[in-house]
Amino acid sequence: MDPEILAAFDEALNSACDRTWTETGYRPTYFRKMLNERGALATARLLLSKPTISDGFVRLWELGRLDLTVEAVVLSHPAYAKLFTPEELETARSRVGDRM
Repeated sequence: MDPEILAAFDEALNSACDRTWTETGYRPTYFRKMLNERGALATARLLLSKPTISDGFVRLWELGRLDLTVEAVVLSHPAYAKLFTPEELETARSRVGDRM
């Protein structure tokens, strides 16, 4: 696994978390806790492995900001695809694909 890509993904996901609060007023405290405890990659994989979307995803959908979801960040840069399985990428695409 390329450490530069991993660092860039970590920065992108943490930035999305920060932007969620500053740009929408929604404070994703549980998501921030997950990032701090697990790291960005493990957090993304956990959320993508769940059969249903997270409460945070729902809230961002309600706010019209799916661009700030884990799924959108996963798909935001071609290099990030190397960090995920085809199944995880498909899950991300299916969740945000027709909603963005």
